[in-house]
Amino acid sequence: MARREKEEIKQDDGIKSKLITVNRITKVVKGGRIMRFAALVAVGDGKGNVGIGTGKAKEVPEAIKKAELAARRNMISVPVIEGTIPHPVKGGFGKSSVLLKPAPEGHGVIAGGSVRALVELAGIENITTKSYGSRNPINTVRATLNGLKSLRSAEQIAALRGKTVEEIKA
Repeated sequence: MARREKEEIKQDDGIKSKLITVNRITKVVKGGRIMRFAALVAVGDGKGNVGIGTGKAKEVPEAIKKAELAARRNMISVPVIEGTIPHPVKGGFGKSSVLLKPAPEGHGVIAGGSVRALVELAGIENITTKSYGSRNPINTVRATLNGLKSLRSAEQIAALRGKTVEEIKA
């Protein structure tokens, strides 16, 4: 099975992309087997914007290009405060779930392969993560993205409640 991890490609617009996994798909037909490839790519600018995308094609480079375009279209914004996330959060997708916890300065990124790629592309420098359930890279990345989507900064919570940040922290 063809599988690559953490292949980094630089772009001119400041958005980096990492290839997380490539799967070979085989369709059995009357005349034999038809091989195709599915790629999972994460993109991010290192300033709180991150996205994932999948692409399928008959050739690996073509699948990677499709996945990168899909990831650029599906980017989300993540609140990053002093190099970490504002609060602990759990994200899930299918039978995969990922716990993301903020860490103090200098702690570094404590995360598995597919979670690490997404967190680093988002620009998070200090975080502790734990993956539960299925370790399938696609579901783990989607669970991580769902967790990052549900993060809220103090300013966002204050705006939702109609209060100031000082009132919430007190």
